[in-house]
Order: sequence, then structure tokens, then C-alpha cells
Amino acid sequence: MRFLTRRILFYLVTLWAAITLNFAIPRLMPGDPVQAVLSRFKGQVSPHATQAFTKLFGLNGGSTWSQYWAYLSDLLHGNLGISFSYYPSTTLQVILTSLPWTAMLIGIATLLSFFIGTGLGILAGWRRSPWLDSLLPVTTFLGSIPFFWFGLLAAFVLADRLHWFPLSGATDSTTVIAFNGSFLASAAYHAILPAGTIVLSSIGGWMLGMRNMMVTTKAEDYVLLAEAKGLRPRRIMLAYAARNAILPTLATFAMSLGFVVSGAILVEIVFSYPGLGYVLFQAVTNSDYPLMQGVFLIVTLAVLAANFLADLAYVALDPRTRVTR
Repeated sequence: MRFLTRRILFYLVTLWAAITLNFAIPRLMPGDPVQAVLSRFKGQVSPHATQAFTKLFGLNGGSTWSQYWAYLSDLLHGNLGISFSYYPSTTLQVILTSLPWTAMLIGIATLLSFFIGTGLGILAGWRRSPWLDSLLPVTTFLGSIPFFWFGLLAAFVLADRLHWFPLSGATDSTTVIAFNGSFLASAAYHAILPAGTIVLSSIGGWMLGMRNMMVTTKAEDYVLLAEAKGLRPRRIMLAYAARNAILPTLATFAMSLGFVVSGAILVEIVFSYPGLGYVLFQAVTNSDYPLMQGVFLIVTLAVLAANFLADLAYVALDPRTRVTR
């Protein structure tokens, strides 16, 4: 209990620091977001319109401290501001529209690569099979290929030349977004190619790391004792060796979620996928402070939540963390 209390306090302090940086970094970037919005209108814009936009976006006068406290107050009320890039939509509306696509594509791809790579790593480290060991050079080579280059190659060969998969988009243009069979089938079909590139590029790292930990754990005394007791090999592999070998992998998996959006930017641009990564790219291009802050806030909350779940998994898998000191 004391371990979880310390971790919760740590995450609260980290969240405050992340929110503070989230407020400061966009304001340190060069460029005027109001002028970026007004430049879309042809002809000259009156000074009154410029003042109105400046006030609407919360950039009118006041010290940095006053803007900071106003930002915290709006954040507590769920007000993330109005997006410059998607005006007049609010930042929250833009994020809620794009977040499900990223969660479905990048999130599921990350989970698949983790579970498949970890499972193969457990088998490769425990049984030391030649055919499993032969997968390591292949998966390592695929892992060295950047996401965007792999995506471009897959799009050119499988979509443009062979026409096995759609080249862009998240669904067919005639498909209505609704929770039904036709929509889910179209979304899954369009996600196979971009998600497949992420899985194939990521699976090698999980497999190699888990295999090395299994080889090390296999020589531990508690594993040898379990074998001496005559326990079934499957139980020893999962309950003794894999349970302890997976602990460092869980921490790495929690941290890897922070790279979901960064990887999504390239993948979603290549495949014109309407997710959070593409929205972040538009926000940076147009100096969209509220949208950048909103996306960064979602990333921060996701990483902190994933690390907290990893801590809970540590408590469940490692009895030493439950010892009160």
C-alpha cells in the first residue's frame, strides 16, 4: 500500500510538471498563431477582427502568470480552447473525433506487437528451438526499418501495385460511421496495412528483449528448484520463469506508449489516416497552441496511466513490492 501511495504522489507531481511544460513550450515557438489563421482569408483583415481573434484564442494581453492560471482553470473545467487549424471547432471536439482512430490503429498494433513478440521471446528463451532462433535476425532486420519507409514500401507494393489493400483513408468513402458490421469491417480492412507495418517493425525488439531475460531467468535457483520438484514444464515456464522475466518488459511497454503518437504521425501521414498523429502534424504546421496542448495532454495522461497500470502489474507479479517497510 505504501508503494502505491508513493507512486500516486509521484504521478501527481509528474502530471503537474507535464501540464506546466505543455503550457510553456508552444509559447516559446516562433510564429503568430492569430496571423496564421487570418492568412487564410483573402484580402486585408481589419484590426478589429485581429483583436477579436486574439481575444477569442486567449492571447490578449496579461502576463504569462495570468495566462498560466487561466489555462489551469480552463483545464479543470474541461475547456481546452478553440482550435486554430479546425476553427470554429473546439480542441476537445477535434481530439474526440481523431482519438478513436489512433486508439484503434496504433493502440491495437502496439498491443499485438507486444503480446506476439513477448510470447515468441518466452518460447525462444525457454526451448531454444532453432526455428525460433532463426526468427531473431529477421525480426531484428524488420525492426531496424523506419516506420515511414516500411509504410511507403508496403503501400507501393501491396496497395498501389497488387491492389490487395486500400492505399489511404480509414474507411470507404461510402461507409457511414456507425457501430455496425459494415463499418467495422471497412475500418479493419483499411487498418490492416498501416497496423501491419507497425507490428512487423516492433515485434523484433519485444522478442529479443524477452528472450534474453528468459535465458537469464532460466538459470535462477527458483527455476531449478521447481524442476527438481517435478512440476510440469509449462507451469515452470509461465509461473516461474516468464512471471519474473516479464517485469522489465512491462516497464518498457509502459514507456513505449509515449511513442505511439510520434509513430502515428508518420504512419498516418503515409496512409492519410485521420488519427491523432495527423492532427498533431496539422497543429504544429499552423502553430495551433490549443490543439498542440490538447494532444500533448492526452499523450501525458496515456503514458502516466500506462505506467500506473504497470506498477499495479508489478504489485501483482512481484510479492516483494507488497512488503511494508
